[in-house]
Amino acid sequence: MTSIATTSIITAIPMLTTASKPDPADAPRAMTASETAALYRLMTWLSPAFPVGAFSYSSGIEWAVEAGDISDSSTLRDWLAAMLAEGSGFCDAVFLAQAHRAVSMHDDARLRGLAELAAAFVPSRERQLEISAQGRAFIEIARSAWNCDGLDGAVVACGGAIVYPVAVGLVSAAHAIPLEPSLHAFLHAVVSNWISAGARLVPLGQTDSQRVLAWLEPVVAGTAQRAIAASPEDLGSANFRADLASMRHEAQYTRLFRS
Repeated sequence: MTSIATTSIITAIPMLTTASKPDPADAPRAMTASETAALYRLMTWLSPAFPVGAFSYSSGIEWAVEAGDISDSSTLRDWLAAMLAEGSGFCDAVFLAQAHRAVSMHDDARLRGLAELAAAFVPSRERQLEISAQGRAFIEIARSAWNCDGLDGAVVACGGAIVYPVAVGLVSAAHAIPLEPSLHAFLHAVVSNWISAGARLVPLGQTDSQRVLAWLEPVVAGTAQRAIAASPEDLGSANFRADLASMRHEAQYTRLFRS
């Protein structure tokens, strides 16, 4: 005689078997060829190994460490959050977004005006050196190793110096890589370079450096969203101490970095 408990288990077996079968509708969507190409290129272009010389620059962080403004992971974190949200991070993100849109719309006049504005929109000579040298290197390498239809024409349309954020926006758009991942990858690369400079100067250990990077994740995301929604009229910085740091770094007695 079958017990009530045994009957319940036997009855439940088909239900468990049915529930264990995966529903094809729940299967994860495979990335398309264009998505995998975009990911591969962004990871390459914005990797620390990509030869634009980013490791040579500190964006004034070296002076901030000497002045005592940055002395540990928490002060580095707060300094970088301000640079991101209220300083060069936000402005560069706006320039990238606007350049990406101008190239995507084949608006050469808009792209040229934006490139000129971005080249002039710096608070110090050292900051100008930093973003123009990286921009030039980025464009040269992209044209040599990652050329595509429309890239040369977009570079010519700029009519002169192309600073780093404009270069990244221009090349990403020429390769039909969407704006949002391009912008997030760019900001992640910039912040990672700032943290790397801070880690060498304070100094910080690898774990503390990763904690700073993790803490800044929502700041990066928020800055990217603001930049996507912004127009050139929204450009502006309220990060005066960081701007002064980039100016005073030039006269610093001993230096590891070029800016």
